[in-house]
Amino acid sequence: MKPIAECSRVGIFSMILLSLMIVLNLGTFFAARDVTVARASSPVSPASCAAPEYRQFDFWAGDWDVFDVGSPIQVARARVDRILDGCVLREDYRGSNGHHGESFTIYDASRKVWHQSWVTNRGELLVIEGTMEGDTMVLGGEDHAKGALVRGEWKRESGNVRETAATSTDGGKTWKPWFDLVFRRHKD
Repeated sequence: MKPIAECSRVGIFSMILLSLMIVLNLGTFFAARDVTVARASSPVSPASCAAPEYRQFDFWAGDWDVFDVGSPIQVARARVDRILDGCVLREDYRGSNGHHGESFTIYDASRKVWHQSWVTNRGELLVIEGTMEGDTMVLGGEDHAKGALVRGEWKRESGNVRETAATSTDGGKTWKPWFDLVFRRHKD
């Protein structure tokens, strides 16, 4: 049998060890809580879309009346807004024939390309990508529904924006005009 003094020392040692473990765990808990609170209350970092490349396509932003080139008849109204802290251009296109589409366009700095996704009320999806070439934004891709390559170009023209598009069904050897539009500032 163990003497009482030895049992007491073991009991006291166990209690001290247990108390020390509780204090250390509480310290870790409160330190982690303080970090979480600090992260939650810290200010939001500024948008990462401040580089000049993100402003290359801003000339398209605005409220526009859209016409086929050479025609006085308005074919659509388009609003192109900078959203998400200026990182994305959102186009809301409303054709006079009921065709309604929206596009989201962003500069992908990791790949150094512009990306646009276009969707419509007719179930259409078009994904195109490209770069600024001189004073013209050139985006291209594949229209899977039509089985054709697509190339679109946007450029400033006397205070307006001209958008032209062409398609190719032979892998890009030849191109046929698809549309030629001019975006003029909407007048109230």
